[in-house]
Amino acid sequence: MTTQTQTEIQAWFTGRLPDGWFTSPPEVTADNDEILVTGVLADPELAAGTAEDGKAAARQARIDRFREETREARMKIAAEAERQFGRKVAWAARAGDQDKTFTTLSIPVMTRLRMPERRVLDTLVEAGVARSRSEALAWCVRLVGKHQGEWIDQLREALVKVGEVRGQGPA
Repeated sequence: MTTQTQTEIQAWFTGRLPDGWFTSPPEVTADNDEILVTGVLADPELAAGTAEDGKAAARQARIDRFREETREARMKIAAEAERQFGRKVAWAARAGDQDKTFTTLSIPVMTRLRMPERRVLDTLVEAGVARSRSEALAWCVRLVGKHQGEWIDQLREALVKVGEVRGQGPA
C-alpha cells in the first residue's frame, strides 16, 4: 500500500462526506495509526440573552444529535477509509466553543525514563492530577503541545518541506 499524504486524505474526506454535514470543509488530521475527522456544525439559534451555560448545553446537544443521526453513514465512510488508507478513523464535531471526539484510539507508546522523569510522573499521580504514569505522561505531552504549539507547528511545516525536497530527488 502506498502512503497517502495529508493533502490526499483531506481531499478524499472532503469529497466523500455528504454536503451539508458541516459548515466548512472538515479538518482532517492523520498519523500512522489513525485519521481524525473534525467537522464544524452550525451554531444553534438561541433566544437573545441566553446565558453561557445555556449556549454550552445547546451546542453539546447539537453535537450529540449529529453523532446519533449520522452514525450509520459515518461507520460506512470510516470502513471505506480504513480499506483505502489502512488506518482507523475517529470522528469529532465542534459547535461554537464546544468540542466532542466520538471515537479515538489510545495507542501505547514505549518509552525509557530515568529517575528524575519518573519522579515527575509519580508526583502527578500522587497529587491526583493523573491516575497512572501513563495518564501523567499523556498529560505532559498535551501540556507541551498547548504551550509549545507554535513551535511544534513550525517543526511540522519544516517536515513537510523536507518531504517535498526528498520527493524531488533521484528515484
